[in-house]
Amino acid sequence: MLSPAPMSRPSGSLNVLAALLESRTGQQIAANREWRIETALKPLIRERGLETLEDLVGEVLRNPAVADQVVDALLNQESSFFRDAAVLEMIADAADAMRAEGLTRRVRIWSAGCSIGQEPLSLAMLFSERDAESGALAPEIVATDVSEAALGRARAGRYSQFEIQRGLPIRRMMQWFDTVGGDWVAKPELVRQISFRKLNLVADPLPIGRFDIILCRNVLLYLSPVLRRRVFERLAEVARPGALLVLGAGETVIGQTEAFRPSQRYRGLYETSGAMPDMSAVAG
Repeated sequence: MLSPAPMSRPSGSLNVLAALLESRTGQQIAANREWRIETALKPLIRERGLETLEDLVGEVLRNPAVADQVVDALLNQESSFFRDAAVLEMIADAADAMRAEGLTRRVRIWSAGCSIGQEPLSLAMLFSERDAESGALAPEIVATDVSEAALGRARAGRYSQFEIQRGLPIRRMMQWFDTVGGDWVAKPELVRQISFRKLNLVADPLPIGRFDIILCRNVLLYLSPVLRRRVFERLAEVARPGALLVLGAGETVIGQTEAFRPSQRYRGLYETSGAMPDMSAVAG
């Protein structure tokens, strides 16, 4: 059984696990939120028949696969379908405006930090419904996450009753998902609209090509100021001139980077500022 007195454990194990998360993803856990480590890892401790965080640290040091499981468990994968629905509608409006202003190719969208897939699937649903009426080319949607486990769920498009009801009305549930056992599985034609791939925003090679719209919501707030600035610069490398950046409600570019500025046209969104040189040439 799990020890009922977590506060009696030495803080060394917490430090090791927090350091593991930061080294793998760049994400930090503040000292006043160390309780999150214990909460997130309780299921893994039980699953492996262990008693304490110290026992888990011992397994991490012996088995790299357990380290992967720990990192996946510590990542904040909180999400829902059509989260901040008004923001997603604004994104679709922006894509329509790009097309109306002469864009003849497919709009390219990057969902960075896509978790278990609700954000890119929401975008695919929204654009499919709109484009069925307008006849416009469906956008190219690239979705990335640092967690292979989260991406596995995203590719499968399989969600529990609780997960599917968070943000989806019955109409969309019935139109875009099939029931399998007690779960809901996204229809293959919906999942096929998205290219899922593993990517660490801090260190991995960026997706090929440039994007018109980049969503990076509720990811940067877990990074240090130095890494946050680095990620902004990396996002700017693959953003087309005039591209839009979508951040979480508690995130901003102000005081963080000169690569993006608040959009004059779309309230709450950001756009490339032209203040930085073209870094793609430097990156080779």
